[in-house]
Amino acid sequence: MHVSLDTMVDTLKAAAESSRLRILALLSRGDLTVSDLTEILGQSQPRVSRHLKLLLEAGLIGRYQEGSWAFFRLSDTDSARDFVMGLISSIRGADPQVERDLERLASVKRKRQDRATEYFSVNAASWDHIRSLHVPDRAVEAAMLKLVGKRPFQSMLDLGTGTGRLLEIFSPLYRRGVGIDMSREMLTVARANLDKAGVSNAQVRQGDIFSPPVERDAFDLVTIHQVLHYLDDPARAIHEAARLLRPSGRLVIVDFAPHTLEFLREEHAHVRLGFSDRQIGEWFAEAGLDLEDAQEFEPRGGNEARLTVKLWLGRDRRLLIADPANDQTKVNSIGEIA
Repeated sequence: MHVSLDTMVDTLKAAAESSRLRILALLSRGDLTVSDLTEILGQSQPRVSRHLKLLLEAGLIGRYQEGSWAFFRLSDTDSARDFVMGLISSIRGADPQVERDLERLASVKRKRQDRATEYFSVNAASWDHIRSLHVPDRAVEAAMLKLVGKRPFQSMLDLGTGTGRLLEIFSPLYRRGVGIDMSREMLTVARANLDKAGVSNAQVRQGDIFSPPVERDAFDLVTIHQVLHYLDDPARAIHEAARLLRPSGRLVIVDFAPHTLEFLREEHAHVRLGFSDRQIGEWFAEAGLDLEDAQEFEPRGGNEARLTVKLWLGRDRRLLIADPANDQTKVNSIGEIA
């Protein structure tokens, strides 16, 4: 990507100030609020807000709202992120002030972890009960990793990210990861988990699975893990997820096969009691996806009050082709070679 001389000068001016460089160094480690940055930098809120405004105007960082909180992050654009990472790579570990900032950042992250631990302790009993009814999560995760493969890709979106676990396990493969969840409590858990795992190339945001706050046609991999059974309109969720995929992008869904455990509906807010291959296949087709694979994970033990986990892989039907005239990828309106 090429930029004008004036744009480059403005960008350099925005970054060429010690507090703003410190902010960029901190945001390279994860998303932070104004309050977080005020606490870490030891500066007033108006001063920090002024620095953030200048960085936003220069396109070096992004902002998103989560209830009454505003979070800041490095820009989603590759050129801006590469520019910032190039700047801060030379000052990491070399400046005492930056080192103190990172120590205070660690304190902020410990507070997040404490809040996450508290939330888990309140809800652990119900989650553990459901987990006891199906195959261990690690077995399904291993199958997902095998299905997606080892080839790196550009971007991943996890809808209903929950604890952020999928963002964590796929982090070695993607350059940029985004998780969406409606629950601020779960986002606190996810941020704490990603921090603990050292995942710096992913972020989580509050948002609705039916209208996620991300760009369309932008993701190589979209995942929906154990979320569909909570939704009153899962077909719409799949349709919306498909619109976020790049041509030839993949949608991976994990949920339950059809079952008759009514107590999950009554006690755990499950709206749907599982899904069949045929149902998922039809919804994929309506969304412009081909069902490429379906896998089944039988529960352990002989108790019939158990849940079978299913994994479905859909792929966007549109094909990427190179246009020799301008060396850019194009796709025609119906997804065939133009």
